[in-house]
Amino acid sequence: MSWKSVLYDWGGLNGALFQFINEATPPILMPLAWLFSNVLGNYWTAPLVLLTLWAWSRSTVVTGRALAIRRQLLQFVISFGIAFAITSILKLWLDFPRPAAVFGQLDHVLGTVEAHYSLPSGHSTYAALVVGALWPLAGVRQRMVLVAYVVLVGWSRIAAGMHFPADVLAGWGIASGSLVFAGSLLTMLPVAGRLTVLRAAGIWYGLAAAVLLGDQFAKAVVSLLYGYGDQVAVTSFFNLVHFRNNGAAFSLLAGAGDWARFGFAALALGVSLWLIRLLRQGVSKWEGVGYCLILGGALGNAVDRLLRGAVVDFLDFHWQGAHWPAFNLADVAIAFGAACLLAAAMHQGKAVASDSGHQ
Repeated sequence: MSWKSVLYDWGGLNGALFQFINEATPPILMPLAWLFSNVLGNYWTAPLVLLTLWAWSRSTVVTGRALAIRRQLLQFVISFGIAFAITSILKLWLDFPRPAAVFGQLDHVLGTVEAHYSLPSGHSTYAALVVGALWPLAGVRQRMVLVAYVVLVGWSRIAAGMHFPADVLAGWGIASGSLVFAGSLLTMLPVAGRLTVLRAAGIWYGLAAAVLLGDQFAKAVVSLLYGYGDQVAVTSFFNLVHFRNNGAAFSLLAGAGDWARFGFAALALGVSLWLIRLLRQGVSKWEGVGYCLILGGALGNAVDRLLRGAVVDFLDFHWQGAHWPAFNLADVAIAFGAACLLAAAMHQGKAVASDSGHQ
């Protein structure tokens, strides 16, 4: 008997529970399953969560309450990155089959039928992260709503035919562990440093998260609407395309081989950790914007390499038959981030020269 049959299949109970929930869901509840599966439980809503927490902290006049909200915002961002890194690695490493690949025809299926990467459920992971971030800030009634939310998201993924119950439980477990670890990291900061970090977190990490999620959303839409290799003329000099490359930004080193997938992903994650360290040390406004744009762009392409095996490019500019290598929003963010850092360096250079002249 393998570990999978015990820990995942539960001696057949995992599959039996899936079939019971999927088959027992009446058609009248399928719109509710669609709502929680594709909208309320989708991690594309993360920017809305970040914006809500940031606006809440700004509108709160009690200093201690505002600080608590910003702490939860920062914990959500850190745990989001940890949880989805773990989720992506487990999906690729284990490659467990989806229910449609195990049972074939299902009673209920919402969306595109998928065959791979069932464990864990990313939607359930995200829902648990949202609940964990809001839990300390909520009252009794609000916590009841949060519990209902995370349960409904998990149910919706099973009712939609996308995941097994074990996938949902694994997602909840990963999110819980990531939240605890992120909270421990914040607790380790000195009180004075913690206050400074929390005040800046809503802006810096919110910007990086917006870049990451906006880039991934655009890539998901392009992948859904266009077949690989499609080209749609928008203007006389710009096309929307669907290409993929395993090279660096703007297709540099494309076709370098399978080593590039994990090599560039590891490089992007290493750069991201370095940028986070720089942000924690305190930076000027334009330096912070530059670092966050590069951080969000680097993570956006790293997610592509880990989940899709290659980066999705969809922006194609050309002139008189000459095409610039196709690129994406992550590449744009990295380029603008570099420009912000260059502008900050030039401004600092002028300030130093001015001070020297006055002396």
